[in-house]
Amino acid sequence: MTYDIWLKSSTRLLKKAGIGTARLDSVLLLEHVMEIDRAKLLAETDHELSASQIKRLNNLLKRRMAHEPLAYIRGKKAFYGHEFLITSAVLEPRPESETMIDELKKLQNLGTQPIIADVGTGSGALGITAKLELPEATVELIDIDAAALMVAKMNVDKFTLPINVVESDLLASTQLNYDVLLCNLPYVPDDFKINLAATHEPRLAIFGGKDGLDLYRKLFEQLAKRLKMPLYLLFEALPTQHESLETLARFHGYETTSKNDFIIVLKRTQK
Repeated sequence: MTYDIWLKSSTRLLKKAGIGTARLDSVLLLEHVMEIDRAKLLAETDHELSASQIKRLNNLLKRRMAHEPLAYIRGKKAFYGHEFLITSAVLEPRPESETMIDELKKLQNLGTQPIIADVGTGSGALGITAKLELPEATVELIDIDAAALMVAKMNVDKFTLPINVVESDLLASTQLNYDVLLCNLPYVPDDFKINLAATHEPRLAIFGGKDGLDLYRKLFEQLAKRLKMPLYLLFEALPTQHESLETLARFHGYETTSKNDFIIVLKRTQK
């Protein structure tokens, strides 16, 4: 069987399974197994696959047909131009979360060495990218889940960065006075119907209570007890939740400086 024949067959099967990106996913699986770049793959479509390669490809194809995310199948995912290691213990980084890094880079009055926390870090993609974009910053990766923190630590080691990884229920066990919090906390309401791909992801990282905002309320309660509150809070949530988050933020002394799709930026208005 050649590359071309396998691609046509796998694309057909993925379409039948309801995968909207069937052709692209087939190409990505073939790239992954053959360990070659796309240009070479598409230039050599008549290349013959071995029996062992076909078996491995078809095993991965079955997983994708069951709507398992490609990031779990391939063990990696691109985010903000960098490739991160991914396991089923963490959410795969989403393109919409890249906006948080764009907004971080626009913040004013942070000084030259800001202290940044990635709260609910998962794979560590947000915090590690923040460190790559702002090398002088001190960054901590925080998560309550030890399995997720193992993935974050793998990525810290991959990029060889001086970043602390902290097991903590939000900020409960942290010590630093942060200037910025990057927070992509679970925000999906408990009764929200998620897609098939999301059913493969850890529920702990998805659902956030009846209205989805339980962990954001808990975070503000913790912040209210700290001697120094961060200057900026960058949150990810559903656009329909932003109004509720703004009301909550105002009560705790923060105002909205910008909103962009899923990302809301809040600045402290009182000491």
